[in-house]
Amino acid sequence: MLKDRLELYKQIEQERQSKLLVFVTGDKVGMETQISSEMPEHFVNHLDKFNLPKKISLLLYTRGGDTMAAWSLINLIKQFCDEYEVLVPSKARSAGTLICLGANNVVMTKQATLGPIDPSLNSPLNPQNPTFPQNPQARVPVSVESIKGYFEYAMKELDVKSQEYLTKIFLDLSQKVHPVVIGNVFRSRSQIVMLAEKLLTQHFDDKEKIKNIISFLCSESGSHDYPIYKREAKNNLGLNIETPSQDFYNCLKTVYDSIIKELEINSIFDPNVILGNQNSANYSVRRVIIESIDGGTDVFVSEGSLIKTQVPISNMPGMPPVMQTTIQDQRKYEGWKHENLEV
Repeated sequence: MLKDRLELYKQIEQERQSKLLVFVTGDKVGMETQISSEMPEHFVNHLDKFNLPKKISLLLYTRGGDTMAAWSLINLIKQFCDEYEVLVPSKARSAGTLICLGANNVVMTKQATLGPIDPSLNSPLNPQNPTFPQNPQARVPVSVESIKGYFEYAMKELDVKSQEYLTKIFLDLSQKVHPVVIGNVFRSRSQIVMLAEKLLTQHFDDKEKIKNIISFLCSESGSHDYPIYKREAKNNLGLNIETPSQDFYNCLKTVYDSIIKELEINSIFDPNVILGNQNSANYSVRRVIIESIDGGTDVFVSEGSLIKTQVPISNMPGMPPVMQTTIQDQRKYEGWKHENLEV
C-alpha cells in the first residue's frame, strides 16, 4: 500500500528535486497486464495535484503494451512539467522503452533493462495460442520481425528466389495469420519508427545517431526479448542514461520489492492452487498501480470466484457417464479503484 512506501517516495522526490509518479503494469503469470488506452486518463488526477512542477520523475515497471497509449502518456506528462525523467528499477520494455526515449534522462539500476520497440500485435484475429487450449480467447502475438524472418529464412537459407514460390509462401502464411493482422503489424512498425524519431529528435541533433538507435531497437537486436542493460543503452546506443548512487539504488530497490510483493508478481495465478481441496474460492488480484504522494493510488483489480464443476465427457448407453472436473472463473469485478492515502 502507498502508506508503506510514503517515506521512500519523499526521499526520491527530495533526491531528484521532482514530483514522483509511479506506474507499474504487473506481469503475474495468468493475470498479465500491459499499457493500454484507458490508462493515461488515470494519470490526470495525480498530475493535476502536482501544481505544474519543473520536473516529474516517472518510476516505471512494464513489459510494454499499446504504442499509442505510451505516446499519449508521454505527451500528457509533458503538459504538466518542463522536463521528465524515467526511473527504471527493473524492466521498461517495448512501449516502456518508447516512454524512456521521450525522457530527458533515464536512471537505470544494474539489473534494469530496456528492450526493442518493434511492435507485436495481439488482436482477436491473431492465431489461437495452442499453449492454452482451455482458453479460446488466448492469442499468439505477431511481430513484424517474425514475419520478415520467415521470408528471410526462405530466401537465404532455403534459397527460394522465384516470385511464384514466394507468393505461395505468403499465401500459406496468410492461411495461418489473418492478412489483416499482417497488414496491421507492418503499419504499426511504420508508426513506431515515426514516433521514436519524433521523441529522439527532441534530445539529439545527430540524425545518423537517431537512425542507428531506431534501427537497432526496431530490427537489428534480432529479438523482441533482447535485453538492453545500462551499459549498452549508454555506451552503444548513446542514450541519456544515469547511474544511481548506492543509497538511491537501495531506495529504488526497496520500492520495487514492495510493489512486486503487493502485486504478487513472482507467483502464478493458478486456479488449482487457489482452490486446493475446496470446491470454490474467492480471489482478488491487484494488477496495475498508478500512485503518487498527492494523488493516492489508482489500482486495476480483478475479482471473482473459482468454482469446480463436473461435466460429462462421454455418455454411452448402459454405462455411467464419464465426468471431468473443470474450473469456472466467475469474474465479478474488473476495473479501476481509487484509494486515498490513509496514514
